[in-house]
Amino acid sequence: MSALHLARPEDLERLTALVKGFDDEAGLIRDEDQRNAALAPLLDGIPHGAIYLIGPARAPMGYIVVSFGWSLERGGLEGRIDQIYLRRAVRRRGIATEVLTSLPAALADAGVKALHLQVDRGNEAAMRLATRARFTPSDDFAAMSRVL
Repeated sequence: MSALHLARPEDLERLTALVKGFDDEAGLIRDEDQRNAALAPLLDGIPHGAIYLIGPARAPMGYIVVSFGWSLERGGLEGRIDQIYLRRAVRRRGIATEVLTSLPAALADAGVKALHLQVDRGNEAAMRLATRARFTPSDDFAAMSRVL
């Protein structure tokens, strides 16, 4: 069973190493200062999101980042999974499925009305994972972005 722990400021060093692993795999180029600037507000308790460490708090095997927003349509708070990452050595053991199954239940208990996950349709493994965790694709809406 993979435990989820809300990440705190003292977890920054462990978390930075994991996020570097994500960045390297995704081909993202960010230095440590950029990573820390993105992580610190969430670790300090900014209400716009949260980071959960996956696995033992002292030696996490991954993390999941959830950002929060308000939805008039759903009548309340909703979350969006920004990133989920597991070290390569622990993948394909059902841990990500467990996280994507248990986290929504915990967030629902905290009043979150919906949880969204954006998946590249070409990433078959990610699509299978999302489907196992009961996320469904939206045929009515397309995710669109404008970077500012």
